[in-house]
Amino acid sequence: MIQKKICLLGGFGVGKTSLVSRYVRSIFSDKYLTTVGVKIDKKSVRAGDTDVDLVIWDIYGQDDYQKIQTSYLRGASGFLIVADGTRRATLDTALALRDTARAVSPDAAFTMVINKVDLAKDWEVPDTLIDILVLRGWRVLKTSAKTGAEVEHAFLTLAESMVGT
Repeated sequence: MIQKKICLLGGFGVGKTSLVSRYVRSIFSDKYLTTVGVKIDKKSVRAGDTDVDLVIWDIYGQDDYQKIQTSYLRGASGFLIVADGTRRATLDTALALRDTARAVSPDAAFTMVINKVDLAKDWEVPDTLIDILVLRGWRVLKTSAKTGAEVEHAFLTLAESMVGT
């Protein structure tokens, strides 16, 4: 059994805590709770032939007034970069955070998720932007913490890329 630290990064209110709650405890709540600092959870998975303990760091959302402390990113093997599909500006924040994470941990794996696909009628992130990221070789998934769509797949994809399967 190996242990891998992953960090969830994204703007304020994109659904990072809800994604972790859905993944670790299979629950979703409509109540919004702001993450203060970092909240750490753990889940064991099988990635290929490897048993992995994922230590999941749910880091507070970055906004215009509060930037991510890079000390939280040290030692991470992977990053789940989260944007809210109903708020286009959160994709820009997510892309900037991906660059910050790469500067701290250049060899860490990452997966980009565009969350809240259950609100497709309110979607502001065009598929053309997602296609550009995919053409760069990025793993990009549309998730919903509310319905659970692609949540398990997002974390497992990240885990597999961290262990090289």
